[in-house]
Amino acid sequence: MVFVNTTSSQELVKIDANQVKALVACIFDEKSVSCDEISINFITEKEISELHDEFFDDPTPTDCITFPIDDIDDVSNYKILGEIFVCPQVALSYSQQHLLDFEEELTLYVVHGILHLLGFNDIEEGERKVMREQEAFCMKLLKENQLILRVTKHQTI
Repeated sequence: MVFVNTTSSQELVKIDANQVKALVACIFDEKSVSCDEISINFITEKEISELHDEFFDDPTPTDCITFPIDDIDDVSNYKILGEIFVCPQVALSYSQQHLLDFEEELTLYVVHGILHLLGFNDIEEGERKVMREQEAFCMKLLKENQLILRVTKHQTI
């Protein structure tokens, strides 16, 4: 069983670590992923902007940033897949602008981060097409299993 380290430094929504763990377990089971640990951090718009600037020379807020740690094909004794940083405020802004469900958008950002750690990319058009197909597959799977993140709002959104 994978250890899912979930943290939250933002105050927009309350994140249920058990929901995040169930989401990760569902995707890992479906994709036959074997690792011991993954970290998923829900952070503020300011924090994601700072990470984006520091590591990608772009000070604008973004949806999620991933940092792989151990290679997915590594068969070491203890494998840490990596860290995902997700910004709920970006999910809220995007969902409001595009008339989308906020919780589904937030879930999609977690899925997107997981897929990056599993080796999927979205820089080139061909890679982006595969990434979008994988995202759609995972979101459908999560919806069927009622694993879309349900969040408690700290603030009026």
